[in-house]
Amino acid sequence: MKRFVSGAVALIAAGWTASTQAAELYGSGAPYTVQQPLLNGYSWAGPYLGVNLGYAWGSVDHSRIEPSGVVGGVQAGYNWQPGPWVLGVEADIQATGAEETFAPWKFSNPWFGTVRGRAGYAFSNILVYGTGGLAFGELRGETFGLSESHTNAGWTAGVGAEFLFAPNWSAKVEFLFIDLASSNFTITRAPNAYQFGLLRAGVNYRF
Repeated sequence: MKRFVSGAVALIAAGWTASTQAAELYGSGAPYTVQQPLLNGYSWAGPYLGVNLGYAWGSVDHSRIEPSGVVGGVQAGYNWQPGPWVLGVEADIQATGAEETFAPWKFSNPWFGTVRGRAGYAFSNILVYGTGGLAFGELRGETFGLSESHTNAGWTAGVGAEFLFAPNWSAKVEFLFIDLASSNFTITRAPNAYQFGLLRAGVNYRF
């Protein structure tokens, strides 16, 4: 009995020491794990939902107009993690204030969205990744009281990094290049497309 008690006390003491060292290393949040335990105590596997905020800037084909503005929206995705490699899919929808007026012409991009694959490598609680896939959104042209809108599909590609900072929570920074294919605008008598860069930061909650 005494040996059992002594062993239990020793085990508790060892666990307390390890927990204290982990707390000092990672802060108040314990290492994050989901579904599968990894040797380093972190896992990126599973579903997530989040919000983002950023800035977009670009140009319109066959026009001197360069719409830019603040962008914000929501994203959702799912990751699989074979070893240190992280594979996933993510979709987002964004509202944007990107617009510009030149002479009598105005172009704006009220909204857009993407559906992308992601592939990356995890260094413990830090993930670096590349991403690419489908983009879609609205390009609106206006002149002399006339307005014309087209919703086009195109493509997107980019890179990003994500950081697990607490149980169930991660933060990310991401750059995307987005090309919304051209449509023939009656008011401009030309095919107009919108290509733009997007730099954004976001927070995800992991289930």
